[in-house]
This record gives sequence, C-alpha cells and structure tokens, in this order.
Amino acid sequence: MCMSEIHRRFLRVRPSSHSSKVAKIVCGPRDPIIDCTVIDYAPGGACLEVSFGTILPNRFELVWAGTKKKCRVVWSKGRRTGVAF
Repeated sequence: MCMSEIHRRFLRVRPSSHSSKVAKIVCGPRDPIIDCTVIDYAPGGACLEVSFGTILPNRFELVWAGTKKKCRVVWSKGRRTGVAF
C-alpha cells in the first residue's frame, strides 16, 4: 500500500468498499444506458469510471448491485467521476 492510499483511508468520513464492478448509468427514459465501472463506493457516494469521451449529465441514476441510486456529480477528472447520493 502506498502512502497516498494510507492517507486517503484516514481522510474518509465513512468506510468504503474498494471493489471494481460493472454498473449502468441511466440518464433519462429515452437516453442510451451508459456502462461504467464502480471504482470506489461509500454510503454517501462513489467514484465511477466511464469510457473515454463519455459526457455525463450533472444528475443521473446509477444501477449497481441490485440497487438504484440518484446521483449528483461532484467532481470529474479524465474518465473518472465522483458522485454523491
């Protein structure tokens, strides 16, 4: 484990689950479903990774592990996006 990973763990308000799993982003009833990978998940939000060039709206639903979460984008860098539930 590198120093930045150790530092990041201590900065968390709540524990998270570190797992990469396939999820779906639903933007609207007529919009195509977007595949993504859940990089990091916590009760209050998640880090998602999408294909290069994918543009996400500020709000959408995340379908993952049998649940649906209403998401709001809080940051974005490259292919990764942080969302709050």
